[in-house]
Amino acid sequence: MNVVTTLPSATEIVAALGLEPVGVSHECDYPPRVESRPSITHSRIDADASSDEIDRQVLDAATGGVYDIDTETLAELDPDLVVTQGMCDVCAVDEVVVEDAIEEIPADPELLTTDPHSVADVLSDITRIGRATNREERARSLRAELEARIARLREHTVDLTDEERPRVAVFDWTDPVMVAGHWTAELVSWAGGEYGLADPGERSRPREWDEIRNYDPECIVVAPCGFDLDQTAANLSDLTERDGWADLTAVREGRVWAMDGNHYLNRPGPRLVDTLEALAPIVQPDLFDGSDEPPAGDEFTIPLAELEHRSTAAAELDARMES
Repeated sequence: MNVVTTLPSATEIVAALGLEPVGVSHECDYPPRVESRPSITHSRIDADASSDEIDRQVLDAATGGVYDIDTETLAELDPDLVVTQGMCDVCAVDEVVVEDAIEEIPADPELLTTDPHSVADVLSDITRIGRATNREERARSLRAELEARIARLREHTVDLTDEERPRVAVFDWTDPVMVAGHWTAELVSWAGGEYGLADPGERSRPREWDEIRNYDPECIVVAPCGFDLDQTAANLSDLTERDGWADLTAVREGRVWAMDGNHYLNRPGPRLVDTLEALAPIVQPDLFDGSDEPPAGDEFTIPLAELEHRSTAAAELDARMES
């Protein structure tokens, strides 16, 4: 079966089901082998720009769309199934754009649209894609494995009282400041925190900085959508130079972390469970210290102070090279 995916999370699900997509999006990079697959998409946004500049470009591109599809390559791939999304036309190619592209090619593939706003939705997408690709047994096995990992972790936190749950804020954009939505409230709750800035399933949206200050989070995770840790480091001043940043409880107590938002928090695929397992020791360090859960601070989570040091060192190196 020739499967084409138009977003990284779908590519990860297809790969986890034991299939190799014949075509992917320009953003698909995991598992690493998919980077050699033909890309059928192109973005009109400079992904290396600053957070405020990316936001401006997205607003400017609103009428014409953020993404283009290479219909010539898509036709050559002769797809039987195209997996796309309807959740966000900024994060990935929208289903309407894909529908228009399919009408221009000789093939008549099935179009499967994902629209996840919760962990349950992500698990259901695994089942749906498994059914569409004749990998139902593998999908059941994968889903059961992920559900077991979630249940094992929740055993540590399910009985926590409200007083034992720290106020958590997760930012998936820094200029403007946006509080992560969709599945994030669930993940934080399961990890042992209170997520008072958004309800489960609520979309991510910009917030007034005073709202964040009034909430006064006791634990902060900075995970901009589409940014790895290096790009997050380059945009840290979006937060650290705001009035009242240093007065937030999380900052004063050194409980601010950066996470690779591109690969983990903002990618609704199997690795959302990895995200949960990384959040838990951040939110409840005493509960998970020495437990069988993986520790935080690995290749995709890092204390903000360490990231700031890395950012400063990189800037000093650049300055020396220019001089």
